[in-house]
Amino acid sequence: MLELAIGIILGGCALGAGCAMIAGIGPGIGEGNAVAKACEAIGRQPESKGAVTSTMLMGCAVAETTGLYALVIAILLIFVAPNILVNVLMNAIG
Repeated sequence: MLELAIGIILGGCALGAGCAMIAGIGPGIGEGNAVAKACEAIGRQPESKGAVTSTMLMGCAVAETTGLYALVIAILLIFVAPNILVNVLMNAIG
């Protein structure tokens, strides 16, 4: 019975880490769209290249933070959470 509970904990942590990494799709799509629109803007008004590029880079950096947060959560779910949850289970059993 204990092995089943530990397996459920490990499976839940792995499933949660996989779901967290789905958040990496959003920044990829958003940054690709931002770069495409920046290229269009520079193509229409080449003299505004500096302003468009700096604004695009700042926006991409902000968008990338969501992917980094998801990576941190996934790493915590894989390496830290299982040990903590198994310890809680062992303490609850006695």
